[in-house]
Amino acid sequence: MSILFSNPPWWEGKESRGWFRRKRWRRGIRAGSRWPFTSLNKSRPDKRHIKDYTPYPYFLGYATTYAQKQIGKNEVFFRDSIGLSESYKTYFNYLDSIKNKIEYLLIETATPSWDHDYKLIKDIKEKHPHLKIIVAGSIGAVSEKVKKYKEIHAIIKGEYEKNTVKVLKGASGVIDYDLLTLDEMNASPIPYFDDLHFDKYFDWNPVPMSKYFPQAHIWASRGCPFKCIFCVWPASMTGNDPDGDKKRTVRQYSKNYMKNFIGHLMEKYKYQTIYFDDDTFNIGNKHTVDMCEIMSEFKVPWFAMCRADSIRKETWKIMRDSGCQGVKIGVESGDQYVVDKIVNKHLDLNYTKEIVQYIKSLGMSVHGTFTYGLPGETKANMIQTKKYISEVKFTTVQESGTAEIEGAPLYNLNKKKLDAYPAAKINEEYTRHTDGSKKWMDLVQTLQNK
Repeated sequence: MSILFSNPPWWEGKESRGWFRRKRWRRGIRAGSRWPFTSLNKSRPDKRHIKDYTPYPYFLGYATTYAQKQIGKNEVFFRDSIGLSESYKTYFNYLDSIKNKIEYLLIETATPSWDHDYKLIKDIKEKHPHLKIIVAGSIGAVSEKVKKYKEIHAIIKGEYEKNTVKVLKGASGVIDYDLLTLDEMNASPIPYFDDLHFDKYFDWNPVPMSKYFPQAHIWASRGCPFKCIFCVWPASMTGNDPDGDKKRTVRQYSKNYMKNFIGHLMEKYKYQTIYFDDDTFNIGNKHTVDMCEIMSEFKVPWFAMCRADSIRKETWKIMRDSGCQGVKIGVESGDQYVVDKIVNKHLDLNYTKEIVQYIKSLGMSVHGTFTYGLPGETKANMIQTKKYISEVKFTTVQESGTAEIEGAPLYNLNKKKLDAYPAAKINEEYTRHTDGSKKWMDLVQTLQNK
């Protein structure tokens, strides 16, 4: 009963585009990203550039230490080939080196990487036929489609700590949702970090986070109560709400758990900054203030993924005073109709503008995130988003194409009308794509031709 938790390589070849005159490798980001995608990077196979965007593979890391606690550390292995920028050759050499030590191999995967990952799975099975392959991640939302592949031993739905252990104890096929309870979550070990991987994770924003290295990417909670049409994890990983019509919950780690977690990271790895990459870090004042009190003790700059309207205005100052230097805020669109009727975000754009200016007045940065090409969104709506961005004057902005990934309501909109998203519709103006980065490249041309 032994297992490798694996985030395998994902390379798509070299190309030049836009400001990249010299050919660069297109690399995929899989585990750790809410919306797996590919992009051009300075990294290349077996040569990592330290400032290429690379998120920590959260679910994979937590599942690794959970399994270690259940079956023993010597029976559990972890390999983040994306973080290491491994080539396929190096990855398979690693598998060869531990082939007699492992019985199971788990890969977290999703629609954007599935074609690539399935080919890789077939290659793994050909070279190591004894391995039992487990697939986890949002791909579990389309388990009926995946279970037909003979190479797959088990498909896990949702977060996969408990369900992986079930498979190690004999379960197979489709494993239904079994999420950690709040008590179980706070009693679980901290996620996996080691000397090989600890400094392999990086994000440029919010500024000035990019000047700090190494960066610790962590969670202080799981889930989000809001139901944005495209958002994958709250619908498919930390909940089961593919149509956006069920109640979604948030489980927040306790103050003691987070203090011990962060204390361990700071003592062992001397991180220069902490980035809270929760679905929404600042849900409620009490939890937010609790995290601020912890960060005040460690006295390192920190950053967080936030929402504009989920805490009191004065709490932003408490965040600043405890060392927070910048936040990401998901806005999605600069058109209130799109935000309300297509995205279903329930976010007042005028209030958001006010809060952004207030946060900046405190000396913090604000990175605004926006998505284009939503179902039912017009070119005029997208131009309005551009106008909103210019008016609000975020410190930095992220613009991407809307990716259609299994498990999120957007994925099911193609099959039926969803009441929670009254203006969302599949029409001739909507382009389906699973890779938001590639979709954005096509949309840029459309927006330039105003």
